Amino acid sequence: MTETTSLWVFGYGSLVWKPGFQHGQTAIGYVEGLSRRFWQGNETHRGVPGAPGRVATLVDEKEGITHGIAMELKGQEALDYLNNREMTLGGYESRITTFHPTEKEMNPFPVLVFIATPKSKHWLGYASSKVLAKQVVNASGPSGHNVEYVIKLAQWLRKTFPEVEDDHLYNLEKEIYVEISINNLCLTMLMGSSETESCEVSAPAPTAAAHVEAKTTSYSSTLPTKCLRCVKV
Repeated sequence: MTETTSLWVFGYGSLVWKPGFQHGQTAIGYVEGLSRRFWQGNETHRGVPGAPGRVATLVDEKEGITHGIAMELKGQEALDYLNNREMTLGGYESRITTFHPTEKEMNPFPVLVFIATPKSKHWLGYASSKVLAKQVVNASGPSGHNVEYVIKLAQWLRKTFPEVEDDHLYNLEKEIYVEISINNLCLTMLMGSSETESCEVSAPAPTAAAHVEAKTTSYSSTLPTKCLRCVKV
């Protein structure tokens, strides 16, 4: 990576797979003292007023580590886009923290990070994985279904950091697959694909052994193929 004086942003939610703006260089790594939690509500992208989705935020935790991606911002336009997306619409606050690249040749450097707190009007707070999953499966907004948000984040993290265990995210992912299976919902449609008459749906939650294997492979790839008529949600 070439040296730069540009501002960088740390992505730990949908920014990792859907940044939505033109960025410069990128680096994968982590921030310390912060843990990823699905405690923020969303009524503008993954939910609607009265039926909010659940999106990720970071909470202060002394031993916390959150893996994600740092992206170099190119110009005021990129910053304006993020301020609108995360702060105006999302209810997040901004702060500066230290990013630790996984590449040994790179030194830690400051990054902008967007964090929601209990002060946010969209704050929903703690809920069990089962409760979170039910809310996610029943939420959708202008940017797509809430299921897509969670599953694509989990897939990205597992592929990029196969050795990392994010219990909060992966437990939520597991419970989402359970809810989809129980309700015979169409995973393909929930993930943003075009409407079809038959598609893959998830099977019941895997055994502990299967979940361990999922560290290095996509969870959905371990599920048996099964086709049912799609149910609109």
